[in-house]
Amino acid sequence: MLYKIAAIFFLFIGVNNLSSTAEPEENSLKEIFEIGSVQSLQVEKGGEMLFEEYLGSMTGNRNVNIKSASKSVLSLLVGIAIDEGYLDGTDQTIDNFFPDYFEANPNPEKEAITIKDLLTMRSGLETTSFQNYGRWVVSNNWIWFTLNQPMEEEPGGRMVYSTGTSHLLSVIITRASGMSTRAFANRYLFGPMDIRVGGWDRDPQGYYMGGNNMALSSNDLLKIGRMMMDLGEYNGEQIVSSEWILDSVKKYTRSNFNPYDYGYMWWRRSVGDYEAVFAWGHGGQYILMFPELDTAVSITSDLTRNQGSRGYQRRIFEFLEEELIPVIEKS
Repeated sequence: MLYKIAAIFFLFIGVNNLSSTAEPEENSLKEIFEIGSVQSLQVEKGGEMLFEEYLGSMTGNRNVNIKSASKSVLSLLVGIAIDEGYLDGTDQTIDNFFPDYFEANPNPEKEAITIKDLLTMRSGLETTSFQNYGRWVVSNNWIWFTLNQPMEEEPGGRMVYSTGTSHLLSVIITRASGMSTRAFANRYLFGPMDIRVGGWDRDPQGYYMGGNNMALSSNDLLKIGRMMMDLGEYNGEQIVSSEWILDSVKKYTRSNFNPYDYGYMWWRRSVGDYEAVFAWGHGGQYILMFPELDTAVSITSDLTRNQGSRGYQRRIFEFLEEELIPVIEKS
């Protein structure tokens, strides 16, 4: 394991009723539950559970909507599809996957968008998130709505965050493999890792939503974090290639709405003296990895108690820096 952790390190350098058996200094970690909607925290270091707390009736096996943290899971599925030969690679263009659309709407610039452009949110298409999200999800064809968006950037240029962009990747996986994205995930990712996905929205044509509204448990989020830390290996099985994991967490672009860097649908930012790679979903759903500390973290939050403010982000990262990292360093 150590050589795998070192590989990522060098890449970076280029409560049920709030009961706990934690040591006294770890009790400060309960402070995370003062952040509005947070309902679970799991911290695992070196393959061993360091801290585990849940709020109220929440448990580690209870599925929750992980919102846009789903995008990071989708990134893993794209890597597996390439590993298994269903896709040629990240430089493959999207034109052959949407022949019906491009026959009706020829557009050389859009046809030249690559899988890598989709993974890094640099398709150039105007966003289907934010002010356009409602119109996108009530449209009768999410694929056509996304591809109909005007080009506001050159492909491969500035990041334009868009759930429609990531949804195209789910459609591509289905069309390339002949399996639904859910069936593909169960065969190659969820099944081997004993992950049981709960609800998962589908579009009007039946394609599973690429990048939002997937339900997983905090236990399963932590499994994914550890698998990432071990460069794609889980329980002795290589789930996705180490090359894909390392490529996924490189910095390709910078967020257009947050001071975060972006890889293949994985975020990056500094937390104190360390760098974190993380999946992030609206309201406070996280898989966080601190490679230099050999630590993976899962956080889930109750969306019904979220008031729509993103102030929780600042408070969570303050908690990570001021409370969690000191405990990890001493463990």
